[in-house]
Amino acid sequence: MMMVHSMSRDMMNRESPDKGLDSGKYVRYTPEQVEALERVYTECPKPSSLRRQQLIRECPILSNIEPKQIKVWFQNRRCREKQRKEAARLQTVNRKLNAMNKLLMEENDRLQKQVSNLVYENGHMKHQLHTASGTTTDNSCESVVVSGQQHQQQNPNPQHQQRDANNPAGLLSIAEEALAEFLSKATGTAVDWVQMIGMKPGPDSIGIVAISRNCSGIAARACGLVSLEPMKVAEILKDRPSWLRDCRSVDTLSVIPAGNGGTIELIYTQMYAPTTLAAARDFWTLRYSTCLEDGSYVVCERSLTSATGGPTGPPSSNFVRAEMKPSGFLIRPCDGGGSILHIVDHVDLDAWSVPEVMRPLYESSKILAQKMTVAALRHVRQIAQETSGEVQYGGGRQPAVLRTFSQRLCRGFNDAVNGFVDDGWSPMGSDGAEDVTVMINLSPGKFGGSQYGNSFLPSFGSGVLCAKASMLLQNVPPAVLVRFLREHRSEWADYGVDAYAAASLRASPFAVPCARAGGFPSNQVILPLAQTVEHEESLEVVRLEGHAYSPEDMGLARDMYLLQLCSGVDENVVGGCAQLVFAPIDESFADDAPLLPSGFRIIPLEQKSTPNGASANRTLDLASALEGSTRQAGEADPNGCNFRSVLTIAFQFTFDNHSRDSVASMARQYVRSIVGSIQRVALAIAPRPGSNISPISVPTSPEALTLVRWISRSYSLHTGADLFGSDSQTSGDTLLHQLWNHSDAILCCSLKTNASPVFTFANQTGLDMLETTLVALQDIMLDKTLDEPGRKGLCSEFPKIMQQGYAHLPAGVCASSMGRMVSYEQATVWKVLEDDESNHCLAFMFVNWSFV
Repeated sequence: MMMVHSMSRDMMNRESPDKGLDSGKYVRYTPEQVEALERVYTECPKPSSLRRQQLIRECPILSNIEPKQIKVWFQNRRCREKQRKEAARLQTVNRKLNAMNKLLMEENDRLQKQVSNLVYENGHMKHQLHTASGTTTDNSCESVVVSGQQHQQQNPNPQHQQRDANNPAGLLSIAEEALAEFLSKATGTAVDWVQMIGMKPGPDSIGIVAISRNCSGIAARACGLVSLEPMKVAEILKDRPSWLRDCRSVDTLSVIPAGNGGTIELIYTQMYAPTTLAAARDFWTLRYSTCLEDGSYVVCERSLTSATGGPTGPPSSNFVRAEMKPSGFLIRPCDGGGSILHIVDHVDLDAWSVPEVMRPLYESSKILAQKMTVAALRHVRQIAQETSGEVQYGGGRQPAVLRTFSQRLCRGFNDAVNGFVDDGWSPMGSDGAEDVTVMINLSPGKFGGSQYGNSFLPSFGSGVLCAKASMLLQNVPPAVLVRFLREHRSEWADYGVDAYAAASLRASPFAVPCARAGGFPSNQVILPLAQTVEHEESLEVVRLEGHAYSPEDMGLARDMYLLQLCSGVDENVVGGCAQLVFAPIDESFADDAPLLPSGFRIIPLEQKSTPNGASANRTLDLASALEGSTRQAGEADPNGCNFRSVLTIAFQFTFDNHSRDSVASMARQYVRSIVGSIQRVALAIAPRPGSNISPISVPTSPEALTLVRWISRSYSLHTGADLFGSDSQTSGDTLLHQLWNHSDAILCCSLKTNASPVFTFANQTGLDMLETTLVALQDIMLDKTLDEPGRKGLCSEFPKIMQQGYAHLPAGVCASSMGRMVSYEQATVWKVLEDDESNHCLAFMFVNWSFV
């Protein structure tokens, strides 16, 4: 062994020169020389030729070394560093693969046991059916009844006497029962688990995720690898509000020591309601933490009810008491460091207490898996990678600070959606319509929490007002809608209302605006701050560029900033919730900056098929639908498929004593205008026959009539053909309707030499192809729509277009504003001339297009 170490040190002090030197010689470095070179390498791994010569001059001990030999030393040093990192990476991957292999073998054993149980049950049922067929009807019935009675006697439902919190032995027996049931779910066959689609195991995957089938309540299970020690994992997961966004509070009311260094805790947990349409849930549970004989650490939890025994929990006037069946997490130490983590969530959310149209949200194991089980595993993995330094964020912010911003945004939005009385919220009287709910909070002491801060109540302010609404969307993917809301803010937002919200950060009041449809057009610049490891959530700063169109609008001239959280934009996630939450911030953006969040949340409901074929492809106001017929909420489309999701909107504003009514009126009008915008966007995203939303109206302004005349005349002038064929009419209105309803996508694009061309007009088919509307069209640039071959083809044909007036482009592919690929058979481009023959714009016609 000493010989090996000696040889290794000798190799460290010798370097082979490059081919420019005598390849038969080696350079031997003294320890002092190596130390000097290492110091430089730490500062600059790849020094320039001048830096190497300077090094020789500054270090006399290197004077006998040639510059080329110094260069070779640095080359070899970089190579060794690269090899070391690669070896460490391969060792890590190998440990992960070994642990994952162990996990998969255990999962295979569990599945084999499940198959054996199913085979046994199948044989037993066949025997029972065969026996029943050989007897009379009366005896058969009696046999079945007796058999059922015997089964009940063999498996009695245990009834526990009421147990007191002062009786540790009684609580320990409940805890041991919960532990046994939890382990049978985590590693056994107590629940019929079905693996979720898209969750494939691997060294870099989230893990193995499964949901329950045909069990009481809803359940989800996940198991995966994390590079943290078991006790650290337990510490993270016990802090439920830090990773479960729907958790409002966790209060530990009693702690009782148990054997093996474990503890029993009596816990009261309050959860947020995800929408405005159902009450929030709470849990009264016993949590048991202990070490197992194999060194694993387990934390299991279950509700205390009259059936289980135990003390009675706190009363809950504003909550519906839900039941947590034995759940928890099992953490097993992994060879070589890290842990294997098993998580089980099993709850009964009392779905029968919510409106029928909302029940799928409370009966979906897929949604439970995404919101709780997978969220817990992702959070632990995120912390692990931040701890190891694998995640690097810009802007000089620590990962924990950025995580806190995300939590505060979600918590503030949840507070606004729920409007709890104990937070100081109270409803305002309605204006006669029940579509928008307005609540106010006049309790300054309630705003000292982390998500607000006292600065939200300056000298002119007296409270916070929240306007909120929920609506049912049909056939609109949540991820697509959130992406649209994020990327096309000018389609739905009012710049004046944004400016009023931003004024809450200043010490002087700002006039209450009148919400206008579309508001002022403004450019937005999205600056990314942080992104979770699996990119399911992103934190960013949005800069809204200010504009002043008149002296009274000077308050709009300054730029505004929003802190924004976007999540759920992956369309492939099953049961995923999509969310866009934002809050105004000032330019300083301090770590303790006050936040007053507003935004959108879209939660998918389970897809259902119904035998009746009545068309129900509509975007409805859900609050009014709940009071009406349930048939509308459950109707299916002509294809028998009814994909639905619930959209919740909440916007918060500060107000003073004199402006409360005007702010409330503005907020109601603003939310209603947003609802209308989303209905139009929903139609553009998912156009279906039978929708009760009217299509986008044909623009009839004089400018539009003139543009259509120019487009048609220029096409005929350049190509010698008529754009509308033999049925072409000469009147302006008729031409406009012919172009608007043309079967091919016709779009106009600006002719700019100093900026990227943007679309300025499109017919209905063109808007459908780009999946946008006339307002948002002007945010779409031509070079972002065409693919690389399309851009090159247009550039090569551009001189011909400018000289001859038109050109034909071959078949190709472009992208819609939603990122979907669109193929077309041919594109015709022509120059649109004004009446004085000057160039106005370019027109494009995409023939026979379709989504790929």
